[in-house]
Amino acid sequence: MYEEKIVLCVSNSYEKKYYLNDNFESLPKQVKDELKILCVLYTEEIGGILSLEFEEDGTLQFVVQADENDLLFDEIGSVLKMKQIREEKKELLEALETYYKVFFLQ
Repeated sequence: MYEEKIVLCVSNSYEKKYYLNDNFESLPKQVKDELKILCVLYTEEIGGILSLEFEEDGTLQFVVQADENDLLFDEIGSVLKMKQIREEKKELLEALETYYKVFFLQ
C-alpha cells in the first residue's frame, strides 16, 4: 500500500538549491532558517540530495539520495552526520513533529 509522505524541505547539492514546502511558511523564521542551515550544510559536506519528509503518522524522516555516478558522495559520512543531527537537533525535530501532528493531522 502506498504511504503518502509530505515533504518539509529539500536541499540539492547538484543544483545548489533549497526548497521549503509552501505549506510550512507559517513556521517561525528562526525555525525556517535553522532548517535551511541544517539541510544546506549537510549537502555541502556530504553531497547528494537531502529531504525531510513526514510519514503518515507524523514521524519526520531524513531521506538521502545520491546520483549513481557521484563518486564524491560520502555514504559513511552521511550516516554519521544523520546521527549527529538527530542528537544535536533533537528538540527542533521533535517540535516539528508535534507541529505537524497538531496542524496537519489534528
